[in-house]
Amino acid sequence: MTIGFASRVTVPTCALCTAGLLALAPAAALTGTGPEPGPRATAAATSPLYRPGTHVRPRRGAPEVPDLSARSWLIADAGTGDVLAAHDAHRRLPPASTLKTLFALTVLPALPAGIRHRVGQKELADIGPGSSLVGVAENRTYRVADLWNGVFLSSGNDAVHVLAGLTGGWRATAERMQAKARALGARDTRVKSPDGYDAPGQVSSAFDLAVFGRAGLRNAEFARYCAREEARFPGRDGGSYGIVNTNRLLTGADGVEPYRGLIGIKNGYTSNAGNTLVAAARRDGRTLVATVMNPRSDDGHAVYEEARSLLDWGFEAGGRVDPVGSLDALRAGPLRGPEAEAAVPVARKEDGSGRPVSWTIAGAALLGGAGTALFLRLRWGPVPTD
Repeated sequence: MTIGFASRVTVPTCALCTAGLLALAPAAALTGTGPEPGPRATAAATSPLYRPGTHVRPRRGAPEVPDLSARSWLIADAGTGDVLAAHDAHRRLPPASTLKTLFALTVLPALPAGIRHRVGQKELADIGPGSSLVGVAENRTYRVADLWNGVFLSSGNDAVHVLAGLTGGWRATAERMQAKARALGARDTRVKSPDGYDAPGQVSSAFDLAVFGRAGLRNAEFARYCAREEARFPGRDGGSYGIVNTNRLLTGADGVEPYRGLIGIKNGYTSNAGNTLVAAARRDGRTLVATVMNPRSDDGHAVYEEARSLLDWGFEAGGRVDPVGSLDALRAGPLRGPEAEAAVPVARKEDGSGRPVSWTIAGAALLGGAGTALFLRLRWGPVPTD
């Protein structure tokens, strides 16, 4: 089996996957699951965010925090990482497809968008019954960019399975996602199924999902995909068909009013998790990220309306509340650039056409998948992303 590139050069799949694993394999220090000892962990453990209930520190004249039905929620400033208000922020709940945010953070840097791959039958095996699908077909060739559209817009578990297969397989991807979560300071997350499909023991929290959403906005590719409302997806017959983002707060579908200034990120639903949503919006130079998990309202669109209320409150409360915590509380160190949190840093710029061009800096491990991607870019030029 081979992976085809836009220049029609092919590279053995197993060789690329092996190289990618060398670059992406987490360090042994990141494989644990508990809080690291030290002043940072101690300070975080005393945060009110670890106590049940709603937490907000209003100043004089601050608006009243909305009364929501969600089992857990959080609103934070994406720029500073300050948590403005939260309810049961570290309560561990099933995340549904919002876990795809962590999947994208982990896998995006390893796969140039223009890689072309012919899907085999085995890659579509073991997809959970009732999964959301974008329509990936065996014996059909797709660009990686097509598959990411399927992940972000249609929440396609079939697309997740193929992308995970290209970077080491299902189990290895889950392990790298777990290490990535830990590196970002997201200690409530336990990854069992990279697509967010319900699995025993798979949980996250409003805090962790906000961490993932914020980190995603600092990745140019992630930010572009999660804000996209519509795309064309390759059909089985050689043509294509339109797909629409299932995030109704972005598209305004099904009677949900689109939110002014919304810039994505990801929604999810399973019968076990209920509705979940990570949403980000930008107004007047400020970017906020909100997480809503499992509203108990009978309104089927409650997850969007409660996120709307949180974002409205956050923009109105700017400068009139003191933070109750920080999304950086358990990180190994502060953010220092667009992809400082990545296991393999990615440098990004734009070419003359305005299209993003990315290459992976593999550090000392130039034999990794990042080195492979860089070599191909230098030898045959940038690959198309749209």
